[in-house]
Amino acid sequence: MSNVVALITGASRGIGSAIAMEFAKAGVNVVLNYHRHALMAQRVAEKIKDKYDVDVLCVKADVAVEEEVEAMMNQVVDHFGKIDILVNNAGICRDSLLLEKSVANFRRILDVNLIGTYLCSKYAAKVMLERGGGKIINISSTNAIDTYYPESCDYDASKAGVISLTHNLAREFAPHILVNCVCPGWVKTDMSDGLSIEQIQEEENKILLHRFADPEEVAKVVLFLASSKASYINDSIIRVDGGKLNN
Repeated sequence: MSNVVALITGASRGIGSAIAMEFAKAGVNVVLNYHRHALMAQRVAEKIKDKYDVDVLCVKADVAVEEEVEAMMNQVVDHFGKIDILVNNAGICRDSLLLEKSVANFRRILDVNLIGTYLCSKYAAKVMLERGGGKIINISSTNAIDTYYPESCDYDASKAGVISLTHNLAREFAPHILVNCVCPGWVKTDMSDGLSIEQIQEEENKILLHRFADPEEVAKVVLFLASSKASYINDSIIRVDGGKLNN
């Protein structure tokens, strides 16, 4: 996959940084988008440069702000001349009791997780279509399908919207751009760090493999979808959750 350029949003940590590392390992030039964690993004970039012979670009942008997304795409094109792969990974979660959620916080979740996916897809697709095509891989969640938590209702709704958006993007851009969606279950990231030992055990008992995923296990699925091996996979929603036993 040499000379391929992949833009990963929310790439400073967690699943995003794991995706960036897997892409770099495969010889893909990577763009690391971040919003607030500049130092963490730079550390990921330095790690990639130390280990792999690829080009790395860090770009700050709030994916929920159209002007910043457009500027980010222009910066990537100015540097690489193209965008072959977009991974819409940026996402946030702010759990609280449903009746205590504010409209402002609910809207911010939607803005980053759903509107951000739409904006990045819109502007990346323009670049891709000018060059004949590309691939868009959206990161949703099993929370969007059948793993519901009332305290995460805003997050769940935003990720359900990402699945719906995936279907529409696939139809809009076919046959030139392949659009697929990965839905992780529990993953060992910052989002799960706040759980108690009892909560972790309770959630692991709902998983056939009885453990949370490592970020790299999700990243490998994303890399597969981005590769030529997935040339006939389009408009697919792929669970990466270790097997769901119950809710």
